[in-house]
Amino acid sequence: MKRGWGWASALFVAGAVWTAGCGSGSDSTTGPEDLGTPPTESPDVPDDDAGTPDAGPGTPDAGPGIPDGGEEPEPDAGVPDSGTPDDGGTPDDGGTPDDGGTPDGGPVEVPLPTPSAANWEFFGREAGGPRFIYGVTADQAGNVWVAGGEEGLFLMKKGERTFRRFTLADGLRPYGYMPDGSAPPGPKYLKVISVAGAWNDTVFVGYEGMPGDGALHCENNWDSDVPDPARYKSGDADRVTLRADGTLDVVHYDISSGPGVVGDEPQGREKLCNIWRIAYDANTNSVWFGANHGFARGDADFPGNPTCNGQLLCSGVEEHSHPGINAYIYSDPAGDRERYGEDRSRWSVQGALLTDAYWGLGVRPDGDVWVGGANRTTRYFYGSVGRDFWEGQERTEYPNYAWNRIDIWKDAVGEEVYSRPEQRTDDVVSGIAVVGSSAWVGSFAHGLAELNESGQVLRTLKSELAAPHVASVAADPANGSIWTGHSWGGGLSRVQGGSVVHYGLSVFGRELSTMRVPDIQVDRSGPRRRMLVAFQGVTLSDGTVMPGTIGIYTGD
Repeated sequence: MKRGWGWASALFVAGAVWTAGCGSGSDSTTGPEDLGTPPTESPDVPDDDAGTPDAGPGTPDAGPGIPDGGEEPEPDAGVPDSGTPDDGGTPDDGGTPDDGGTPDGGPVEVPLPTPSAANWEFFGREAGGPRFIYGVTADQAGNVWVAGGEEGLFLMKKGERTFRRFTLADGLRPYGYMPDGSAPPGPKYLKVISVAGAWNDTVFVGYEGMPGDGALHCENNWDSDVPDPARYKSGDADRVTLRADGTLDVVHYDISSGPGVVGDEPQGREKLCNIWRIAYDANTNSVWFGANHGFARGDADFPGNPTCNGQLLCSGVEEHSHPGINAYIYSDPAGDRERYGEDRSRWSVQGALLTDAYWGLGVRPDGDVWVGGANRTTRYFYGSVGRDFWEGQERTEYPNYAWNRIDIWKDAVGEEVYSRPEQRTDDVVSGIAVVGSSAWVGSFAHGLAELNESGQVLRTLKSELAAPHVASVAADPANGSIWTGHSWGGGLSRVQGGSVVHYGLSVFGRELSTMRVPDIQVDRSGPRRRMLVAFQGVTLSDGTVMPGTIGIYTGD
């Protein structure tokens, strides 16, 4: 059986390999970046990162007194993280106090007026919701689940109008298992950053791994000189089911490979930890995890096995793949800037593999999956090749499948040469929605693109949208329209045929219309679909917080 071979062996990487290898260490910091200021039209490469380029200099704020969309005031990258690292708890407490309110010593919150608009309802802190919102979904019973960051997982049961909150104390498990099935030693870090509804009373929950730079980052720590299980086992995902008595049944997906599973990494592999997006596919009994570095698949009905130790026959996980590219990165940016100023064509470079930040997941009717990341998008062949994950890996990663490493917003050069950073326009994909044979791909920097089933770009939209920076995408089953949420203000844009409708200030009010919209999903449980929209919440420059809100749309 072919499985999990090192990416370096497939593409013959020359020079130093960044985040590759799925075999060597990583200096990746993309994904874990804030959204302090909006990106420019063409993202650039950060000085200290071999991975996804940052977004370059910022653009003006959304308005006086209103931040530009992120929770932190400092400017940074075009590819966002899931929010601030201090939005409600400490690394060892798993969240805020049990009453769900503002934690002791926490930031002061600015009360928000609840918008009133036809066909919309809004549920925020007044309904017991979290301060910061990272995702929203509904299960088949119509229960609404919310990813509430360090405050945990929130649930509004069908027919109710207030949220209940779940944390580590309720069984959430944002960390994997040691070989003997025990919990890793050390502090536990809870941050819920993604959710995807499944069958009645069941949801898949994605976590962010313990934050840290360099060898302390959850992606790099396993391969470092000082591996710490509290870090390399942090993050991953759970399947969470609400029992009849109101308690939770939790099954953890330890997204890793154990000893002897990956030929190039006989000691095992621990790379994927931050689960930015999740997609559930009932037709293939699959749950797809879009993460840092790559993406993975899980068995949706996995019963759990704490002592499996990452073996394929019992882990419930197949990991991982990525449409990465070989390219050059700046090897001494600080020194080169001092020597050559901003003439980056003279800066020194080294070879690397670029792969990160898989925020785009769109399941096709045939069980294949569109997956988009910081650099490239791929149609991951799964359902159409007999549900063979490793065949899909070949058709995304092998040299003769370069056509399936799709460059939507074109670089100056293709894969036939190693591109320099100034030759790249990275796609920074934020979300993917599937309608018929089309895939609609959002970008944190470039707007929206429609692809056909072969990956050819049919059209792009940018100036037509309420804002060019797209943070989330969803397809409306009512009429096939495409909803997009924006990163830096502007609210929502809705594309239907050749027209685009904007939902902004007049619908949401000044505060909500300036917030990032990190997630849009569809509740299909009732006779009429509901569109679920997450308004994330922001931290103002003085440290006060405008908390997030869930918007529910029931109109046409």
